[in-house]
Amino acid sequence: MIERYTLPEMGDLWTDHYKFKTWLQVEIAVCEAQAELGYIPQEAVEEIKAKANFDVDRILEIEAKVRHDVIAFLTNVNEYVGDAGRYIHLGMTSSDVLDTALALQMVASLEVIMTHVEALIQAIRYQAQQHRNTVMIGRSHGIHAEPITFGFKLAGWLAEMLRHRDRLCALRKSIAVGQISGAVGTYANIDPRIEALTCQNLGLEPDAASTQVISRDRHADFMNGLALLGASIERFAVEIRNLQRTDVLEVEEFFSKGQKGSSAMPHKRNPIRSERLTGMARLLRGYATAALENVALWHERDISHSSVERVALPDACILAHFMLVETTDLIRNLLVYPENMARNMNVYGGVVFSQRVMLALVQKGLSREDAYAIVQSCAHQAWNREDGNFRKLLSEDQRVTQTLSPAELDECFDPQVHLKNLDQVYQRLGI
Repeated sequence: MIERYTLPEMGDLWTDHYKFKTWLQVEIAVCEAQAELGYIPQEAVEEIKAKANFDVDRILEIEAKVRHDVIAFLTNVNEYVGDAGRYIHLGMTSSDVLDTALALQMVASLEVIMTHVEALIQAIRYQAQQHRNTVMIGRSHGIHAEPITFGFKLAGWLAEMLRHRDRLCALRKSIAVGQISGAVGTYANIDPRIEALTCQNLGLEPDAASTQVISRDRHADFMNGLALLGASIERFAVEIRNLQRTDVLEVEEFFSKGQKGSSAMPHKRNPIRSERLTGMARLLRGYATAALENVALWHERDISHSSVERVALPDACILAHFMLVETTDLIRNLLVYPENMARNMNVYGGVVFSQRVMLALVQKGLSREDAYAIVQSCAHQAWNREDGNFRKLLSEDQRVTQTLSPAELDECFDPQVHLKNLDQVYQRLGI
C-alpha cells in the first residue's frame, strides 16, 4: 500500500523486518519443541536462541541469487548461528514457516483492526446519544418519506458495527492456525507432536488437515470479513455524502481552518474524506475477489496464491485500518445541522405527513381508496411548487374538514407520533 494511506501501527506489521521476525519466531518455536521431545540437543536450542538473527538486506542479496526467499532467510540466519544452525528447519517445508508466520501477522493485524472497530463503535454510539431526539426526514428511493431522528439513523450504523465486532472475533479463531507438517502435509519427516507444541507456544491451533499449505478458504474468509467491513464504512460514507449536498446540507464533514475545497472555486466544502472511503471500499472488494480465487490450488499445493497475498493481504489490512481511523475521526467531528433538517422535513407544507392524514380519514370511516385519493390529490398539488402547502390545501378541502376537526388534523402533523416507539431500538443498543 502506498505511504499516503499507511499508518505506522498497521504498516509496521507488514514490513520485511516484521515478516522475517515472525519466520524466526516460528523456527525457534519448532526447535524448542524438537528439543522437548528429544529430537535435538537442548544446548543447541539455547545456542540458536542466543545467536539467531537476520539482516533484511543480506536476505534479499542471497535471494537474488538462489531465487527462494525461505532458503535465503535460513542461509542468513545460519551465518549468525554457526554449527547449531543444522538443527533449524529439520523435517520442515517452506510453507510450514510461511503459513504459520503469516497466521501470526494476520492475528496481529486483526487485533489492531478490532481495537479500532471498538473506537468507531464508541464514536457512533456517542453521536447517536447526542442526536437521539434530533428530528429529520427519512428517505426511501432518495425521496422524502416520514420523520425519523438522526440518532435513529446512527443506531442502524451502530448495530451494523456491533455485528462486525462479532464477525471479527470469529475470524480471529479461524485464522489463528498453524502447520508444521512437512512436505505435502504427511508428517513423514516430523513428529505431529512438534506441530502441536509449536502452535501451542505461538498461540495458534494446529490445522486439522494441512496439505503442505493451510487451505486458503481461511484467508478468503479473512479478506471477505475486511471487505464486508469496508462495505459498511462505504454505506456510512455515502450517506454523509448525500446529506452534505448543498441542496440538503443536513450534515457536513468538519472543515478545518486553512483547508481548501477547490483550486478553482473558493466556496467549495467537499466531502473528500467520505469519497476517499468509498473508493477504498472498492479496493477491499477487489482484494476479496483475489483471495477467493486463491482457494483453488493445484493438488496439495502450488504458489499461485503467494504473489497475490504479498500484495493483497498487507494492502487490505492497511486499508481497513486507515478506513477505521478515518471514519472514527469523521464521525466524532461531524457537523450536524438540526435547523436544516427541520426545514427539509417541512418543505411543501409537510407532505411527509400524508400517511397520518390518510389513516386518520380511514379511522373516521372513509375507505382506504377514497382517503388515499383525497390525500394524494392535495399532496401532488403542493409538490414541487414554491408556494405549495399541503397542510393548507387539506384545511381547505371539504372532504377533509367534514371528517377531521382542526385539532385532529394538527395531530397528524406532529412528528413525535413517528418517534414514539424508537425507544425500543435505543434500548436494544444501549443508547
